[in-house]
Amino acid sequence: MDERLVKTSNKHTDERKADVRKSAEEALETSGERRRMFREFVQEALPTPPAIPGWHYCWLSMTNQYDPIYKRVRMGYEPVKAEDIKDFSHYRIKSGEYEGCISVNEMVLFKIPQELYQEIMEEYHHFRPLEEEQRLKANLLPNDRDSNGKQLGSIEGDGLVDLGRSVKTPTFN
Repeated sequence: MDERLVKTSNKHTDERKADVRKSAEEALETSGERRRMFREFVQEALPTPPAIPGWHYCWLSMTNQYDPIYKRVRMGYEPVKAEDIKDFSHYRIKSGEYEGCISVNEMVLFKIPQELYQEIMEEYHHFRPLEEEQRLKANLLPNDRDSNGKQLGSIEGDGLVDLGRSVKTPTFN
């Protein structure tokens, strides 16, 4: 019989026996070593561009049906070209609608003047919630009663007092 066909050992079993790697717990014996490892592990899906005074950056998705890029462009967002940011040329889109712009996967980097960004954020994250609070307060009638005269619902605490109260407009970063 041909010697090449004779099975003398189980190669995979021998390899498993020879594998003497340490488990994660054995390799990192102290919690300090584990914490150091956690701090060093940074998974960044989208790079952070360097700050430019007067501008706010935003990564926009080319595939988001609910927040399409054309709506952001109407609001004042502008695509960022690869030559505008040093060391970002390797993120350049080579063809298509956003050719020359900075992109990672389906995300494209856009910028908007800081004044416009503040206006947008004030509207969506300050004035609209405040209006909703005022509507809630106006529609809350704690003295509502059912057909038998029994009170419907109750309000706990003093949160209703502050509901809809005008507060100072914040500055958004």
